[in-house]
Amino acid sequence: MDMTWYDELEARIPKGTVRTRFAPSPTGYMHVGNLRTALYTWLIARKNKGTFIFRLEDTDQTRQVEGATELIYRTMNECGLTHDEGPDVGGPVGPYIQTERRGLYGKYAELLAEKGHAYYCFCEKAESEEDSGDFQKGEDPCRSLTPQEVRAMLDGGKPYVIRQKIPREGSTTFSDASFGDITVENSTLDDQVLLKRDGLPTYNFANVIDDHLMGITHVVRGSEYLSSAPKYNLLYEAFGWDIPTYIHCSPVMRDAQHKMSKRHGDPSYEDLRSQGYLTDAILNYVALLGWSPRGELAEQEFFTLDELVEAFDITGISKSPAIFDLEKLKYFNSEYIKKLSPEAFLAEAEPYFRQGIRSETIDLALVAPLVQTRLDTLAEIPAMVDFFDELPAYGNDLYVHKKMKTNEENSLEALKLVVPVFEGMTQWTFDTVHDALIDLAAANELKNGRIMWPVRVAVSGKPTTPGGAVELCQILGKDETLRRIRLGIEQLTPKA
Repeated sequence: MDMTWYDELEARIPKGTVRTRFAPSPTGYMHVGNLRTALYTWLIARKNKGTFIFRLEDTDQTRQVEGATELIYRTMNECGLTHDEGPDVGGPVGPYIQTERRGLYGKYAELLAEKGHAYYCFCEKAESEEDSGDFQKGEDPCRSLTPQEVRAMLDGGKPYVIRQKIPREGSTTFSDASFGDITVENSTLDDQVLLKRDGLPTYNFANVIDDHLMGITHVVRGSEYLSSAPKYNLLYEAFGWDIPTYIHCSPVMRDAQHKMSKRHGDPSYEDLRSQGYLTDAILNYVALLGWSPRGELAEQEFFTLDELVEAFDITGISKSPAIFDLEKLKYFNSEYIKKLSPEAFLAEAEPYFRQGIRSETIDLALVAPLVQTRLDTLAEIPAMVDFFDELPAYGNDLYVHKKMKTNEENSLEALKLVVPVFEGMTQWTFDTVHDALIDLAAANELKNGRIMWPVRVAVSGKPTTPGGAVELCQILGKDETLRRIRLGIEQLTPKA
């Protein structure tokens, strides 16, 4: 066989640096496990000043979802996981979309058959069997066909797949950064399909070919692929290629028994964002799902992306499954929200404010500081601030407050005292409203709460509010504040 074509591809492979890849399939949202794989893969490249490659694995045409590719790009961009090579930026070992590499796989499958490590299989097997290799290898008659018999069937146009020819005897040992050395008896391995009848490769074969031709040095994937690793090793050895460092990550679980799954309603990255979680908080939390820092950083919880690059070490990746704890994520998110500058918080939170406050007269820059330190997620904002937009219906029992020593009767008296004071004010600021209410309480020899609480209830109609009476009045403005207080007076006035 003329090896010129293969040698030319070999000559393109970059050498001497760490090269990692994230290779998603465009089949839907980026779930938490995928995001973790992308993050770890990116961190390994950045930690080692290497190259991070984005590769799109789209050979499974039946499962593709329209718009999924754009969604993956957007997620990676939002998370700051920039790639050095990929379909959109090019690179020395492209193309970076599997279907555009279709011409490669058949030739490598044929080369493997030429070397005696694969064989043409003409058996009539179900497509599902072709995909999974689910058959008894010892019973496959095609494994022992002579070259002449194979050529005759090929010349006759008989459909075929190409299967890996697993050794019948011995064992295969592979090394993993997390799990160590694992030895598997070859008798337990099946002759997996490498090339399907439609000429497209199976996932397992395409991965090995692409990883080698792209010079991938470290492969991060889920522990569900541990069982395939010996077959990958046998392929690398059959071609005479270097085997990359394997890093198999244990699954992300929603509880002790169940893996996270979109089918069971577990959130994707997009879901978490729409539920009001910040990207930085999500990334920080996801980084700690199955990895922990070492040494002097062992107790540290909060990391920026740059700090993760400095701290990350593959020896910190755990073999134990990680449980996705939404309450823990809320804790992280709350802390990240608090750390935002006022401007950054308002920029992140504005869509949520607008869900609760449609009125353009309300200054969101005044509302934002009242809620920023009270939030677990941004999604809590609309219910917290909707009273600014429209006074809700409320019961008079809200005016009864033991600590403030208020009841319906003295609240009515307080509101009647407030109206003429507010009506006479020519300036409406936080300080003027504050001083007016404090002076009113003093003039009537009342505790401040006796005035403040009834005003707060009247203008909000809520048992709890972000901010007190003064802040709420300032934001609502003089006219709306007086309108609501008059409604409160009317509601508290006993009916004849």
